[in-house]
Amino acid sequence: MARLPRLVVPQQPHHVLQTGNGSQLIFRDTDDYQRFLGWLKASAKEFKVALHAYVLMPDHVHLLATPSTAEGLAQTMQRVGRYYVPWYNAKYGRSGSLFQGRFKTSLIDAQRYFMVCSRYIESNPVRSQLVAELADYPWSSYPHHAGLRSDPVVTDHALYWALGNTPFQREAAYIDLSQPLSQADLATIDAAVLKGWPLGSDAFKAELQQRAQRQVLPAKRGRPFKIKPGTSA
Repeated sequence: MARLPRLVVPQQPHHVLQTGNGSQLIFRDTDDYQRFLGWLKASAKEFKVALHAYVLMPDHVHLLATPSTAEGLAQTMQRVGRYYVPWYNAKYGRSGSLFQGRFKTSLIDAQRYFMVCSRYIESNPVRSQLVAELADYPWSSYPHHAGLRSDPVVTDHALYWALGNTPFQREAAYIDLSQPLSQADLATIDAAVLKGWPLGSDAFKAELQQRAQRQVLPAKRGRPFKIKPGTSA
């Protein structure tokens, strides 16, 4: 069955996942992380994508981002790949693809899942036992949100600003939120981004499906998705 086009809605947050080909390393030293972040920042600015949260793991990348256009996410990731992959291959004497196919994305119901998804992304290094504390990992947006350093890659979302009236209040509130996620939340976010489904309430998904006039929910076994008569596919 042909795969559906990526569902991208301008001005809505999206969880993006890019993995190494065959789970191979895509970052090996400090310079690799810094180069990738530099190209990511420049590409996101060029294509008007706001990056709210991120983590660069040795073999994969998670982003929480809001594009201004339907094409912005793809343009940003493609541009990063055009610069980073040839540079990485030349540095390490390798050839061929570095990333596992096209990136995956999940549209986020911001009111319900934005903060949960941000915590999911930034807590990856602790769950993977790379560090003991979130603040110990240098390649994520957590130090920015916790007030440990300013990160020029990050554009704060309105929901982050709503955590308090001052930077100190927002940072303290965010730290309080940064508790381990439940297994149910982890499984829900994993499934959504790996399968490309929206992450939100049933009402959010149903409304999105009606607006998009395409399948955005898992189809029931044996029953194909149908567009209502009088609408175009």
